[in-house]
Amino acid sequence: MKIPEEPPDISAIISKDTPTFLMLMANTKVQVLLRKIITHYPYWDKLKYWPMPEGVTPELAWAFREWAAMWERKFIPLLDTSGKPFSYWLPDPVQERLYRIDRNAPGQLLMDEGTPSPQARDRYIVSSLMEEAIASSQIEGAATTRRVAKEMLRAGRAPADKSEKMILNNYRAIGRLRALKDSPLTLDILNEIHGILTEETLDDPAAAGRLRRSPEDDDVHVYDADQNILHRPPKGSELPERIGKFLEYANDSRPGPFIHPVIKAILLHFWIGYDHPYVDGNGRVARAVFYWYLLRKGYWIFEYVSLSRMVLRAAGQYTRAYLYSERGLHDATYFIMFNLQAIHLAIDEVQKYIAHKQAEIRQSAALLRGVRGLNGRQRELLLDALKKPGRSYTIYGHRQTHQVSYQTARNDLFILADKNLLTISKSGRTFEFMPSDKLQEMLKADPGPPQAGDAP
Repeated sequence: MKIPEEPPDISAIISKDTPTFLMLMANTKVQVLLRKIITHYPYWDKLKYWPMPEGVTPELAWAFREWAAMWERKFIPLLDTSGKPFSYWLPDPVQERLYRIDRNAPGQLLMDEGTPSPQARDRYIVSSLMEEAIASSQIEGAATTRRVAKEMLRAGRAPADKSEKMILNNYRAIGRLRALKDSPLTLDILNEIHGILTEETLDDPAAAGRLRRSPEDDDVHVYDADQNILHRPPKGSELPERIGKFLEYANDSRPGPFIHPVIKAILLHFWIGYDHPYVDGNGRVARAVFYWYLLRKGYWIFEYVSLSRMVLRAAGQYTRAYLYSERGLHDATYFIMFNLQAIHLAIDEVQKYIAHKQAEIRQSAALLRGVRGLNGRQRELLLDALKKPGRSYTIYGHRQTHQVSYQTARNDLFILADKNLLTISKSGRTFEFMPSDKLQEMLKADPGPPQAGDAP
């Protein structure tokens, strides 16, 4: 990937002829152009090719944008390797996206009548955590399919290779951070999460769960596919102080102006990516911290959202958002805008899921009305079996999907087998349950009068 070129020096452009600059900025056509630039927020390497009004050069257009942002920029405690601070701006498109996230953040749609049951919501959380673990690992190079990875996590089988181990580690780390959402972030916790994420996957196992050191780890850089250096992080000797400031910022330890929690979570993500405190696994740590902060701030809808899945679909844009934010004016707005778009798409997927589950509930009511004495978990499994007739189910997998005890999961499956809705076989010591060949016909059968204990 090509390193973005440095943008023009805006101070030189403005000081060259300040009265003309201000006069042009008030021009109607320039104002229209400026609104378009602010909406799309292109970096210099894109903006310089945009069509310009008469008398306006790309350099002037760049300066107009920076002049508009100058008075509203907010600085964060993160400094680059030469001591220059990073900042960001919240133009109208950012504010609009934040409003849309806040409107959905309480997850009201997940609470409304007629939406998925608590069991279905729990199952979706588990599925979303799996998606996040898989996609976050694939961004970092894990090479396996979602289907195989999900099968491994559901079945509880041992990872077959390094890629699957990365995914299992990621799944465990996200689960650990969910449990820690009410705890302050400490270096010990950060190192613990890194240790979980990288267990048995590093060339040097001793590097798991510790910060980079000088001088042995100072050759750790970020490379592109052609081994060109994209980013040179701070030296290992600087990391204790830098991570100390990061933890203060993450824990809201010092009083300061209000920062929207979603913006701050994105900035924490960026900070870890920039400082690159570990020899490997920094992206996974950064995305895990992003989730920790939002869950800590009460944005529990993010339990349903897989940001990494959206990032994976636009991995090149994700890398460029980092690079654009590093260059020129150290403007993290590029990284913020990319992530807000990814969050928006991820929340859209949740809403589509809700609509899909509402349709499934109606379908389930029709297909399962012929079977009495089933709970919500069993009904969900049968509906899944109707859609995937060749799929097998295990006690462990059912337990993981619904987060219930072993005995509850075992009872669920054996009751379905007793009703001849599933068939049982054994693979080694593991019971496997398959849909009956006549499942659909049996579901449509007349059950007779309701029985005591029927699930509503």
